[in-house]
Amino acid sequence: MEINEIKQQLTIGTILQHYGLKADKNHRLNCPFHEDKTPSMQVYYKTQTAYCFSSNCKTHGKSMDVIDFVMHKDNLDKHEAILKCEGLINGKSVILPSRSINSVETHPLPFADKTRFLGNMFIYFKNAIYNSASAKMYLEQRNLDYKKIEVGYNGGQFHHGARKDETLIKECLQVGLLTETGKLSKTGEPAYNTFGKWCICFALRNKENQITGLYFRSTLDKKDQRHFYLKDRSGLYPGYPKADTRKLILTEAVIDTASLLQLSPSLFTFDFQLLACYGTNGLTEEHLTAIKELKELEEIIFFFDGDMAGIEAVNKYGAILKERLPKIAISKVETPENEDVNSLLQGHEPGIINALLEERKEIEIQTTELIFSNENPVEKEKPSEPINSSTDKPINQNAYDFLKRKNLLHNLNKEIGKAGIVGEENSRLLLFLITISYLNKQPLHALVQGTSGSGKTHMISRIADMMPQEDVLRFTRITESSLYNWGEYDLYEKIIIIEDLDGLKEDALYALREFISNQVLRSSVTIKDKKGNNKSTKKEVKGQFSSLSATTKGESYEDNMSRSFLLAVDESKEQTKRIISYQNRRNAGEIDPQEQHKTIGFIQQVVRNLKHYEVINPYATQLHLPDKVHKVRRLNEMYQSVIKQVTILNQYQRKVTSDNRLITEIEDIEQATGVLFESIILKVDELDGSLRQFFERLKKHVKQENQEFILRDVRQELNVSKTQIFRYVQTLLELEYIKQTGGYTNKGIKYKISYWDNYQKLRAEIKNFLMVQIEQLKKEGKQVLEHHGTLKEH
Repeated sequence: MEINEIKQQLTIGTILQHYGLKADKNHRLNCPFHEDKTPSMQVYYKTQTAYCFSSNCKTHGKSMDVIDFVMHKDNLDKHEAILKCEGLINGKSVILPSRSINSVETHPLPFADKTRFLGNMFIYFKNAIYNSASAKMYLEQRNLDYKKIEVGYNGGQFHHGARKDETLIKECLQVGLLTETGKLSKTGEPAYNTFGKWCICFALRNKENQITGLYFRSTLDKKDQRHFYLKDRSGLYPGYPKADTRKLILTEAVIDTASLLQLSPSLFTFDFQLLACYGTNGLTEEHLTAIKELKELEEIIFFFDGDMAGIEAVNKYGAILKERLPKIAISKVETPENEDVNSLLQGHEPGIINALLEERKEIEIQTTELIFSNENPVEKEKPSEPINSSTDKPINQNAYDFLKRKNLLHNLNKEIGKAGIVGEENSRLLLFLITISYLNKQPLHALVQGTSGSGKTHMISRIADMMPQEDVLRFTRITESSLYNWGEYDLYEKIIIIEDLDGLKEDALYALREFISNQVLRSSVTIKDKKGNNKSTKKEVKGQFSSLSATTKGESYEDNMSRSFLLAVDESKEQTKRIISYQNRRNAGEIDPQEQHKTIGFIQQVVRNLKHYEVINPYATQLHLPDKVHKVRRLNEMYQSVIKQVTILNQYQRKVTSDNRLITEIEDIEQATGVLFESIILKVDELDGSLRQFFERLKKHVKQENQEFILRDVRQELNVSKTQIFRYVQTLLELEYIKQTGGYTNKGIKYKISYWDNYQKLRAEIKNFLMVQIEQLKKEGKQVLEHHGTLKEH
């Protein structure tokens, strides 16, 4: 049976039921792969996958399908997991891997015994190279010389000749080189799975140069180039740098460092030490600790892959290292596109490495910023442009041409509509601008308010689809402590989508509000030291992220979340007709889903081609909001922020100052005002967005003053649920917009509208105020720019 057939026929629900696991109403459960007191595993029935959000889980960072779940749950290899899944589909009895009666206990080895055992095993693996033609062939293909570097080979046979050596078997089980299958071999002995079978092997070493971990790399077909780390990974490759290190090169992978190790030192014009990261997300705390201990260190040089992932990782980790080591120069090698260290040495003479190192460029990161805490400014080092500020990002020509076109916002809005958001022209564009602010130091946030089933979740999810997916985190639920448990930079330059803000408990809301307001969460946590004793330490999570949240009661949250915009979903009959028409056209085959996917992919490329800029608005002092606006201080700051976002979106059509700051033009202000108009109106109105829409519809239904109405008639005419209309009426009664005039509970309470405000007139007055202001700016614009200073074309 093919893997795709298995995934189509075997559901994640069936798998959970098989193991006696049950998700709660939010599709969460205690993760079965680690000790879990609060549910950290999310089940996605739509995609038939599961994901554990705990960093303590061995599966963290990887979405599991049904085969992966079985493989991890029963400690099987991929092939065995597939066979078991087939058995579950066909209703056949499946032998679960379990410990045999004679199995040995697998408690972790004491540290000294573990390093001794791993050292002996690595010697065995090194010797195995000489007897393996396939290992030699693989190393030759990778341009690696096993006579010059320490490398081993695991053919998976190391335990076969020692079946009666219970000590060897026990130690292999304890460190993870073997796992029991629960079955018997042909000779009647216990059968085992071998970890890292048919892989070359490298040793990871601690500060004392003892082997504390092993890294395996598959030698099989290139389609199966997998990596494996022995459990409880610790140690660095090729080891801790020497104490007198002045220049340190960080590579993206172990094989890259191994490739450089075998080169003659005479090739290079300066001395350096090497340290391998474990992939683009693999600069660990152990790496950082080792680097910080180098007292004579002068420069750190990143030599990562020449692809998007490598470029982004260099900028991210460059910022982290600059924060922790502000006096150290941080530079990068500009690796040719789609090349890495190892591939360069396969296709070029070794001298290319020194040439690229000589041409390395310093990563420019501004490290000082004022962060306000309790109204006292504290100077703190902080990366200002860690990832997306890079001017080295590959340019997508189609996206570039699109960004250069006139009427960019109008054209972009049309693309957003083609991507699947019907109507909501102003709201969807504002949400887009808010979301891309995650590239900036002061990101923005949006609360999308609407009744149940109004489409608010669909809108924020579709906006999130248009962003680079590596930067998007989606949550149905956030627990009280989950935000505190992320890594220090896991939420840096990210987009957070919260599908139901109303479902969060108060402690979780408090953490989210703090995060949005201060961009950092600080907590006191308990950890174990090397001796196993508990000790307290401080943990920080930095959170430069934009967020979109769906809610039915946005106003109550907005008051407590700075830089948050409140938007109301359009629940009018006209919008309902538009949505139904779209649904019918889609079901009739008139809308091509592939075109939608292409549009979403194109918009993602547009976002990837945007660079971060500081923005100067020379007209900022001449912008004012109407006196009728309440919370005018907050709204003014948000107004300026949206103007900044429009300017950044128009960056390929704007000028910059001599110090590379982007200049706002009047067109940006005009466009921002149009996009933000509805939010400005909401700030004037004491009714929230959903309630205002209901009240305007109610006035049309009642038609004239002093006309009585009962809720049943209104509910049926306006198609509003009983629960929702009760909430609306209670609020309107409290605000004295309507009053009760009589009637009976069993026959219907009668009401009248007591306050017929002229909402449309108010909208017209505010729009006129803003447009007159912009027209005045156009008259004075040239004088403002003349006073601003030197400009240059972008």
